[in-house]
Amino acid sequence: MFGKSIRLFKLAGFQISIDLSWFILFFLISWSLASAVFPYFISGLESTTYWIMGITGALGLFASIVFHELSHSLVARRFGLPMKGITLFVFGGVAEMTEEPPSAKAEFFMAIAGPLASIFLGLILLGLTSLGRSQAWNRPFVMVINYLGSLNIILAIFNLIPAFPLDGGRVLRSILWHFKKDLNRATRISANIGSFFGIVLIVVGIISFVTGAFISGIWWILIGFFIRNAAQMSYQSVLVKNYLEGEKIQKFMNTNMITVPSETPVDKFVENYLYHYHYAMFPVAQDHKISCITTQEIKTVPREEWSTHSVGELAQSCSTDNAVSIDDDAMKVLTTMNRTGKSRFMVIDHESNLVGIVTLKDMMKYLSVKMELNK
Repeated sequence: MFGKSIRLFKLAGFQISIDLSWFILFFLISWSLASAVFPYFISGLESTTYWIMGITGALGLFASIVFHELSHSLVARRFGLPMKGITLFVFGGVAEMTEEPPSAKAEFFMAIAGPLASIFLGLILLGLTSLGRSQAWNRPFVMVINYLGSLNIILAIFNLIPAFPLDGGRVLRSILWHFKKDLNRATRISANIGSFFGIVLIVVGIISFVTGAFISGIWWILIGFFIRNAAQMSYQSVLVKNYLEGEKIQKFMNTNMITVPSETPVDKFVENYLYHYHYAMFPVAQDHKISCITTQEIKTVPREEWSTHSVGELAQSCSTDNAVSIDDDAMKVLTTMNRTGKSRFMVIDHESNLVGIVTLKDMMKYLSVKMELNK
């Protein structure tokens, strides 16, 4: 989902980040509020005032989304779920979980926390709106508060639609999971509803576009595609977990390893190994021990000095960053690959001997066959 993101700050121990795509949303919201929404309700103000209101409204939306996602994260942490942080992107925001909820109860409370937080915030802001009007507060300020209050209520209602991966879809999945005792079936049903809802939004977007509402039509189409794809991917991720959990990584490792002699010059290593096999990491045999060399170590040596250095000088010892245990669970290894961005790990036994190599490609081949057989 995310490309390059910018880390902003930490809140309650969670990293808050902004995906670069979010700036598109920020500009569009600021522009639409300043040029259309606020001038419609309050006429006769200066252009600068409308833009200040628009930017303030967009920043308020930013804060509202963070508040919504923070509520998810706090409840998730209460149930022991590890959270990577909160990232805002072009379609809103997401609390990034590294694992699925451990139980239907955990998912229910985690999912419902977001909409309840938005409703609570919306009611507070609408209450401030009423107070501001009765006390004759600054009209532009009251207008922005009213907009944010209404928007939080609308977002909560939209999120409660029982279409996965919306919060309502997760609530539905938790209920089905609780009564059916089958996470796969619960996910399939809620994901199918989510896919259908995505198609509905796409159709609504096409109709809006054809009838002249070009901007809103495009947004409904994009949101529809996003929800449909997210629903399908969520179901696939549950299947992946079920297929891999309990499987030892030994089942996926390749014992026909390409090991680099420690005395190999760096230039020969690049030419004969990196360019030939196209791997980013290779095991290095050195004094009856196994170490590791990657492209990152090669980058530390100036190109003109490659012929005067050996891979043994640059190789790093095995660690959890480049090696896994032969007894590790396959799902745990896949999670580590996703977290670190590495697709190739050495497999070591209980005596720290190298016994194989496991790659993301080999695991994906297994999953592809498994899913094909279970269709």
